[in-house]
Amino acid sequence: MIGSICTALTHQTIFAQTTEDYPNRPITIVVPFTPGGVTDITTRLIGQKMSEKLNQTVIIENKPGAGGNIAASYVARSPANGYTLFLATIGTHAINQNLYKTMPYDGEKDFAPLSRLAVFPNLLVVPANSPYQTVSDLIIFGKNNPGKLTFGSPGNGTSSHLSGELFKLMTGVNMEHIPYKGSSPANADLISGQISLMFDAIPSASTNIKANRTRALAITSKDRNALLPEIPTLDESGVKGYELIAWVGLVAPAGTPQPIVDKLYKVIAEVLASQEVKDKLLSLGANAAPQTPKEFAGYIKEEAARWRKVISEAKISINN
Repeated sequence: MIGSICTALTHQTIFAQTTEDYPNRPITIVVPFTPGGVTDITTRLIGQKMSEKLNQTVIIENKPGAGGNIAASYVARSPANGYTLFLATIGTHAINQNLYKTMPYDGEKDFAPLSRLAVFPNLLVVPANSPYQTVSDLIIFGKNNPGKLTFGSPGNGTSSHLSGELFKLMTGVNMEHIPYKGSSPANADLISGQISLMFDAIPSASTNIKANRTRALAITSKDRNALLPEIPTLDESGVKGYELIAWVGLVAPAGTPQPIVDKLYKVIAEVLASQEVKDKLLSLGANAAPQTPKEFAGYIKEEAARWRKVISEAKISINN
């Protein structure tokens, strides 16, 4: 009896020491896509500021593949000690479980939400030399030439992919989806004309637009974006009721000690409250959108339910 009590007290002491001096070594944030896309850009910005506040190195590790499932399952199986975090996206935590026939992780049960980070719309972009000057041009060609249009995305289940599927559903245009392992390779093929169009996040799309390598026909948000006020919404362009807002957030493996979850949330909230970070995100076409762990957990459930309905109506699924 005495031995059991001593053992329990020892475990409690070790737990307290572990959480009190957290973090005492580098933290890794795993990003499910290649460098250069909005998830990577946002994570590096937030990670740098977290590092300064925690006085500890924050490493960004890119692990692309399977629409984010490879990276998500890797983190889900990692020790729940706060040293391996995951950059969750609308794809990995709201779309994939409704899209893939089998999943290597459970987006709700296998993770402890920390906070949502940012929200942002996508842009419908075409090559600079594309014959399509408006969304109407695209729809007319697509309806007259079923299956001739192709749209790329950073991977299956991404907001880019579902932006295209929602466009198909709402316009009746038949397009072939071409998934890539990240935004950068998809954009490379878009610029060269290997694919007809792409729905891409503003941070990664704006560079090519400014360099006149691509053109934006519309934005997926309900309202025009302050960074690109000249770009009409899809709703304005004739696709009435179209709206898609993507998001990213940070999660840890399920079972992560609550004191560590609380500490990370506090740091993330402080980072996102910084005017410097807010302005940087706005310059990328995104908005800081922190949520408490409880709020973020509820938001993930709501988003999963929303996309379950869209995916069911679109009749799309992916075999593993």
